[in-house]
Amino acid sequence: MNKKVLFLLLNLFFCCAFVSAQEAQKSDLQKRAEAVDPKKNIASARSLYIQAFNDYANKGQIRQGVECAVKATALYYKENFYKEAFDLLRRTDQVITSSKQSSSDKAASHYLVTKERMQMYIKLRKSESAKDQLNIMAAQANQSNDEDVKNDLLYNRAIYYYTFGQNAQGNAVFKEMADKLTSEKEYDKVDEVYQTLIANGRKSGNANMVAQSYSNYIIWKDSVTALKRADEIGALKQQIADNEAAISEKDSSLTTRQAIIIGLSILAAILAAALAFGGIVLMRYILLTRKQKKTIRLANESNALKAKFISNMSAQLTPTLKKLDSRIPEVKALQEFSDHVQTLSELENGENTEVELKDTQIPQFCESLMNQIRSKAKNSITLTVNTPNMRANINKEYVSHILLHLLSNAVEYTPAGGSVCLEFKKRGPHSYQFLVSDTGQGIPEDKHEDVFKPFREIRDLTTGDGLGLPICKLMAQKMKGELDIDPKYTKGTRFVLDLRE
Repeated sequence: MNKKVLFLLLNLFFCCAFVSAQEAQKSDLQKRAEAVDPKKNIASARSLYIQAFNDYANKGQIRQGVECAVKATALYYKENFYKEAFDLLRRTDQVITSSKQSSSDKAASHYLVTKERMQMYIKLRKSESAKDQLNIMAAQANQSNDEDVKNDLLYNRAIYYYTFGQNAQGNAVFKEMADKLTSEKEYDKVDEVYQTLIANGRKSGNANMVAQSYSNYIIWKDSVTALKRADEIGALKQQIADNEAAISEKDSSLTTRQAIIIGLSILAAILAAALAFGGIVLMRYILLTRKQKKTIRLANESNALKAKFISNMSAQLTPTLKKLDSRIPEVKALQEFSDHVQTLSELENGENTEVELKDTQIPQFCESLMNQIRSKAKNSITLTVNTPNMRANINKEYVSHILLHLLSNAVEYTPAGGSVCLEFKKRGPHSYQFLVSDTGQGIPEDKHEDVFKPFREIRDLTTGDGLGLPICKLMAQKMKGELDIDPKYTKGTRFVLDLRE
């Protein structure tokens, strides 16, 4: 496998981020073209793609047409029909120019055509012509004002440099790519890019490429590990400091206050020491071994031990906390916080554990949940249940916990005269949704993801610890489902629990 194939694989890996999620359904012509095996009948596949391109162009669906034209071009020069390939790309550029797309959309479409033209010159080993196309792609990427297009440009620059033996420039582009994703905290994506590069370097027998890539990967991994540890410790210290301040201001009993502060300080010291020790062991192990598989295994073990350690510490503190006067708001809040931390750790630690499903009559189940929160609702809040008369296999414990938490929050934040609704919808043969809607003031869209992340902000524990929704999110994932906020709902807030049997 040569270098060109290696980086084409990377290009394909990121292609999914470059394709728009709002594209229309594929036409019958395109589906027919994709159904043909080019190895058996390349001429038929090419002809169908060209017909699909013409059909899309007549309908004004330029982006889909460009994709079909590019695929037909690749099938032309695969058989060394370069004149026909260049002619088709020239005609595609003309269609894009005469279309009614915005200037940025036109630039993005032209970019796809120019990229295919560059790949043809690369195959023909025409370095200068390929470089000219790369410069045109840079201008089109800037005009498109699309970060996905700009990222794709970096990948194609790497392809160009490595193809023509310019390893130093290729390494520089690849580092720029990794630094950009790292600055955006896309750590998993960078990790996968490096590992894919190393794996394909091994397959191609390029020992120098493997050595360089692995060395850069280890350096990047060490720096990111240190950043993550520093963030975790800093967040924990800030949280502890805030808790201590809140306890000092509100606790009227000196003895109780001292016991809580000492307990929290011990917990903080142990957790900080464990995190620091885990980070040191992890980095030292990486530096000593330089083996990718052992590094990944150690990181997983460290996370599991951390979760188990936090759970054990919470369990050990629970008996002591229960001896304190729970009538004091701060003490009660700390007890609930300890329970939530233990629940969160148990869910994370048992991530791969299967949950038991039970056949359940949905209307009765939903009515019983709504009845449990009626006493919390204001007199003028309307509570409704909208479910079909059907049965489904669910884990009643987790689903009840999630829905009761969502309903309790809904009645708490819905003003007088508002409404709260619990719905159930069948989405497919083995999939369905529970929906909890309210007419409160809603959650800002930029906070939709943050509300499901634990320890995102320092809180007064007497007003809640912010772990309720993260716990519900983990429970949904353990059922192989998902819990999200509906961004299209504008009358308040709607949570959607997607589940599969």
